[in-house]
Amino acid sequence: MELTLREGISLIFILIGTGFIFIAGLGIVRMPDLFLRMSMTTKASTLGVGSMLAGCIVFFWNDAGVITRVFATIVFLLLTAPVSAHLIGRAGYIDPDVQLWRGTKIDELAGQYDLKRQILASITDLEAGEVDKPDQTGVEKALSNKA
Repeated sequence: MELTLREGISLIFILIGTGFIFIAGLGIVRMPDLFLRMSMTTKASTLGVGSMLAGCIVFFWNDAGVITRVFATIVFLLLTAPVSAHLIGRAGYIDPDVQLWRGTKIDELAGQYDLKRQILASITDLEAGEVDKPDQTGVEKALSNKA
């Protein structure tokens, strides 16, 4: 069976996408906590699906309807994957049952997140007095549960 150039390029994109999706699957199994799993799978699966869809664009180059739908799917994926990962990460950080990996060196949100009001304040805002200082007892209690 002979492949045309277009089919070969499409096959390469699809194989690259398959590799990235496989790496995303490994990330779910191998990473130690929610945040690393989420980061690994979001990036790898977005690249994988995007690459596979790019292979579809190459394969169906003469069909404008397919190309338009595939391109819209890629744009939708690139817009929604980071937002959903951010929301999952935020929900995980708020949940006292979700613990950081013990090898985590820096927790940049420690002491800046008010769990009662669910407000995140930057250090600059806290120093300038633009927002109330978060309830340290609630934050420290939740972080001590995570550690």
